[in-house]
Amino acid sequence: MAKRKPAPRKPGFGAAQSTGQGGNGELRIIGGDWRSRKLRFPDVGGVRPSPARIRETLFNWLNYHVAGSDCLDLFAGSGALGLEALSRGASQTTLVDHTPALAKALRDNLRLLDSDKGAVICQDVEQFLSHRQQPPFDIVFMDPPFRQGWLDKLFPLLDSEQWLKPGGWVYVEHESELRTPPTPKSWELHRQKIAGQVNYSLYRVTAEAGSE
Repeated sequence: MAKRKPAPRKPGFGAAQSTGQGGNGELRIIGGDWRSRKLRFPDVGGVRPSPARIRETLFNWLNYHVAGSDCLDLFAGSGALGLEALSRGASQTTLVDHTPALAKALRDNLRLLDSDKGAVICQDVEQFLSHRQQPPFDIVFMDPPFRQGWLDKLFPLLDSEQWLKPGGWVYVEHESELRTPPTPKSWELHRQKIAGQVNYSLYRVTAEAGSE
């Protein structure tokens, strides 16, 4: 999800970024069963899908771990990551975004794709993570709005076996100038790259998840 402009992103627009005022944006699935399918979503506040090159790199990193997985897409926005995971064989994806128009578009696109494997929750991410969720997820995608201190808030909330299975994965994006806040002790950095203004990282959750 490239965040190209220096201005702060508005809350809830993970997986998407400004393109202009009003109208609709377009997302193209790049792999899996829905490869090349184009989906529309409202340009609420100006949103667009994360760049194909970053998504391609991420899912190359995850390789065979997506098929059959239970995923959580926080700040889902256009749904670029969560829908891509479903296209590549995830068994279930929960997409969380607090913007009603985007949540509606996610539901509409799931119906368009004839998929019953996506659950859309229109709720603030911090509020969502403050309540117990079972079962834990295999993969969590997290692209919070830039320059708002979200990672400091979210890392502690995710440091629990109720959210992440041991051996699971956490994908994180943040602005490249930000030094990554301390991650939970159970997370081990697997891969990391920088593309322009975006730092994106993939962590593996060890067996100590939630043990403290």
